[in-house]
Amino acid sequence: MWYALIPLSLWLGLEFYVFKSLRSVYGNPASSRSTWKALRFLLFLGFVIVLATIVYFAIQGRPMRASTGSNLLLGLSFTFLITKFTLAIVLLLEDLFRLGQWLFSTLRHAAVGKSERSIEMLSRRRFLSRLGLILAAIPFSSFLYGITKGKYAYQLHKTTLHFPDLPPAFDGFRIVQLSDVHSGSFDDAEAVQRGLELVGEQQPDLLLFTGDLVNDYATEIVPYKGFFSALSAPLGKFSVLGNHDYGEYPKWNSQEERQANFEALVQHHADMGFDLLRNRHVRLERNGESLVLAGVENWGRRPFPQYGDLDKALEGVESQDFVLLMSHDPTHWDEKVLNHPRQVHLTMSGHTHGAQMGVEIPGVKWSPSSWVYPRWAGLYKEGLRYLYVNRGFGFIGFPGRVGIWPEIALIELRRA
Repeated sequence: MWYALIPLSLWLGLEFYVFKSLRSVYGNPASSRSTWKALRFLLFLGFVIVLATIVYFAIQGRPMRASTGSNLLLGLSFTFLITKFTLAIVLLLEDLFRLGQWLFSTLRHAAVGKSERSIEMLSRRRFLSRLGLILAAIPFSSFLYGITKGKYAYQLHKTTLHFPDLPPAFDGFRIVQLSDVHSGSFDDAEAVQRGLELVGEQQPDLLLFTGDLVNDYATEIVPYKGFFSALSAPLGKFSVLGNHDYGEYPKWNSQEERQANFEALVQHHADMGFDLLRNRHVRLERNGESLVLAGVENWGRRPFPQYGDLDKALEGVESQDFVLLMSHDPTHWDEKVLNHPRQVHLTMSGHTHGAQMGVEIPGVKWSPSSWVYPRWAGLYKEGLRYLYVNRGFGFIGFPGRVGIWPEIALIELRRA
């Protein structure tokens, strides 16, 4: 397919540019031969790994379940590509500066009539090349950690919300929310089990899962069903579907095959003890009082599925009811929930994964996900309505986590 030549050409261009630029600095006789040998080895290693990844996935296609080998191959490819891209930016800025100096010198000599000799472009500065290597080492080391340890570095995010109309019986109510498991990407069952043990340690009153149990195929969750079945909460375990759960991305032999996959996925939810809310609600009782938990099917901006029906899910809910909502995609909150005549006090979503990479430190919170989703991680509030966007328990695509770690959300409701 011709359009595959575009990214392939860009990649080869990146490889050639970085190699040629570094060789001009470190490949000359005055440079340290050991430095150039090390750099040349790393450049060649990165080229071979990316090439092997392209060949592997071209032959294999998208596997039904990831393995340690395929994840490592894909993760290292991301690591080398991002590293070389970072280095290329610094080298390109230097080249643009050198080109500007050359043009300025050429025009100045032409203006005063000095045309007896050509003006040579300034040689590369070793300092800037070293600066580029230092900057490139940051994503290199970060991504290496992300694909080996970061993807299972589960973080507990605690949030306390106050509501004046929370039923008194639910004061101090503890909810654990999981989202975006993407079980087909896992390659370490023991690490997954450790993460779910952390869930159990929170002793939640209610356990919620907000979609994307699998990448594509229902069989992906089978090796982990026992771990999820072991989780418990006094008021139950509830779930909704995410865009990946409908099986819309693979090529199926028939519509019947796809439907059988979907029905198997729905059964897996039941087998693990999750009550799957598909555009409906349940009433949770505690000490003679109640609140409403509603769940909708996936609703997101196109091209994502829009199967969610909030009106149907809230049918029969009274105006005085305290309402919690599970909806996989946070764009549903802006498009449908905020302006709905029936107040939804707290909506819990996932979907974004925080792009699985970014920066989240005190005072700084950024991810590429923010370019697409204005509400991409954590808590948001409009008036008396809250949205909590979970960063996700699993990973997909890039087999790692850098800066935006996998999340277990603990939300405590308090009566103000």
